[in-house]
Amino acid sequence: MEQIQIIDSKNHVGETVKIGAWIANKRSSGKIAFLQLRDGTAYFQGIVVKSEVPEEVFQLAKGLTQETSVWITGEIREDSRSKFGYEIGVTGIEVIGESHDYPITPKEHGTDFLMDHRHLWLRSSRQHAIMQIRNEIIRATYEFFNNNNFVKIDPPILTASTAEGTTDLFETNYFDQKAYLSQSGQLYMEAAALAFGKVFSFGPTFRAEKSKTRRHLIEFWMIEPEMAFMHQEESLEVQEQYVAFLVQSVLDNCDQALDVLERDREVLKKYTQLPFPRISYDEAVELLKKNGFDDIEWGDDFGSPHETFIANSFDRPVFILNYPKAIKAFYMKPHPTRDDVVICADMIAPEGYGEIIGGSERAIDHDYLLEQIRKHNLDEKEYSWYLDLRRYGSVPHSGFGLGLERTVTWLAGIEHVREASPFPRLLNRIYP
Repeated sequence: MEQIQIIDSKNHVGETVKIGAWIANKRSSGKIAFLQLRDGTAYFQGIVVKSEVPEEVFQLAKGLTQETSVWITGEIREDSRSKFGYEIGVTGIEVIGESHDYPITPKEHGTDFLMDHRHLWLRSSRQHAIMQIRNEIIRATYEFFNNNNFVKIDPPILTASTAEGTTDLFETNYFDQKAYLSQSGQLYMEAAALAFGKVFSFGPTFRAEKSKTRRHLIEFWMIEPEMAFMHQEESLEVQEQYVAFLVQSVLDNCDQALDVLERDREVLKKYTQLPFPRISYDEAVELLKKNGFDDIEWGDDFGSPHETFIANSFDRPVFILNYPKAIKAFYMKPHPTRDDVVICADMIAPEGYGEIIGGSERAIDHDYLLEQIRKHNLDEKEYSWYLDLRRYGSVPHSGFGLGLERTVTWLAGIEHVREASPFPRLLNRIYP
């Protein structure tokens, strides 16, 4: 008898197999017990018919409790009534580990309660679907960048210098010296791009600010490509191609997950249509003012309501170009004809999910960068290596960062970004 996983049921129709699983739910009548089984790959139903099994097997099936782990033996058969398409006719059950008083029952629970039990909430069909989409985005990310000749480079997580100042960084004592948990690997990726041409990193980043919204996390994962010999417009093309590739990969490979989450595939298909619209920061402010937003002035950063309105005006991801210099990082290239803006862009996702990508063309003039480092009160010594990149064969280069969890939240169509993180930290809990 072969041991299989539920996801492989289609290859074993008519065969008697053995499956290790957990009881996700159960219902029974006088003559049949229906077991909802999960094994980490998929969910399907086990049917226990009283007349077809020994009495002790049927009584065991009726008494199984939620999240009890079992060995199930039986015959795989097609089931046209279920979206999964297969079920198992159970002939044998062996209990591996009992479960009593499982705290997350099929009834409704508040988000606070569920986040407190995140280690168990991951077992639910909804969370399973979200993690499948997250996994597909990660898989597709490597495929996209590998297919486009990018080299994967891993920047440090503990850093002495920072990309955007120290106000929202976790500081730590590193052998009697200050060090910070990384807020971005970007500066290091610039060094790597000048060695390898096109590179990307994929790792954890941190923000030391209390997280009380559905969009923000303290610890999250970032994908950060950096490209030598590339100007901003070319970078925007890479960004939209990458995002469209992620959307199409989810559509192609996460069918069951999208069903569980009831995500509208026709909506997602729109997000594969290129190019994405572009709007300047100036035009965005004007658009908001014309539509009754009196809480925004030129020079302000956009809040969630502003980003939502702008994105919904286009019904697709939209680039907002060239923000004011005063609200952006020191390393961005100044505009060639304006002193008040820099060459950068944020990609705003539709449906109220906000910014998923931030990027820019990088300043390459040594003296300008040194002036910006001083203006931002950064330690020149800590950035001497970064200035070296402008001393020795500098070239035009651009890059961007995509937040994984916020992208998962958007493509899965869920409300809270914490659901897109397998184990959000205690400080990342939902606040009422």
